[in-house]
Amino acid sequence: MIQKMIPRGFDVEAAVAHLAKRDRKLATWMRRIGPLEHDFSVRFDPVDALARSILYQQLSGKAAATITERVRRRMPRGGRISARGIDAVDDVGLRTAGVSRNKIAALRDLAAKAQAGIVPTIARLDRMPDQDLIDHLVQVRGIGRWTVEMLLMFRLGRPDVLPVDDLGIRKGAQIVHRMPAMPAPRDLREFGERWGPYRTLASFYLWKIVEAANPPKPGAKPVKRSQVD
Repeated sequence: MIQKMIPRGFDVEAAVAHLAKRDRKLATWMRRIGPLEHDFSVRFDPVDALARSILYQQLSGKAAATITERVRRRMPRGGRISARGIDAVDDVGLRTAGVSRNKIAALRDLAAKAQAGIVPTIARLDRMPDQDLIDHLVQVRGIGRWTVEMLLMFRLGRPDVLPVDDLGIRKGAQIVHRMPAMPAPRDLREFGERWGPYRTLASFYLWKIVEAANPPKPGAKPVKRSQVD
C-alpha cells in the first residue's frame, strides 16, 4: 500500500497556544524568548544530510565544516555527498581530507546501506512515520536515534519529536520547572507527554531557554556540537 506524504512543518500558532495552555511555566519562557521561525521547505538529500551528521560528530562547528567542505570537493563535480561519490574516493583521500578511520567506516556503511535501499530516498522519507524512519536509519554505522531525531525535527519538520537523550533538552526542562537535577531520559519522556502533539516546538524552546539562562562567556571555547544542534 502506498503511504500518503507526510506534510513538513506544523501550525506554529496552534502549537504555541497548546503549549501555553498545557505548561504555564514553559509559556512564561516562550513569551520571554519570542517567536521561533524554521523553514522546513529547504530541499535536501538524505545521504548528504546523514554524511554531514557523521562528519560533524564530536567536532566543533568550524573544524567539522572545514572537513565536510574538503570531502564535498572530492565528490563528482564538487557536488553533494552521495553514495557513489563516497565509493569513488579511496580511504587515503578521505584521510587527507581529515576524516577519522571510524568516520570513514561509517561513510562506507552509509554508502552501502543507501545503495541497498535501507537509507530511504527523499520521496520515501516524506512518507515514513517517525519510528519507521528511526528503525531504518539506525542500521547505519555511526547513526543513532538522536541523529535521526534531529533529521525529523530540523529537516522534515515533524511536530511531535522529543529527543530525551539530549543534554540541552534535559537541562532546559530542569531550568523551566526548577528541578533539583536534570531529569533522566525515561522521566523526561513521561514528563514531556504534556507537550504532545507539539513536542518538537517545546524542544526548540528548551534549547533556547538553556542559551538564555547560560549566555556564553567572552573567549569561551566552542562547544562540540552536531551539524544540526
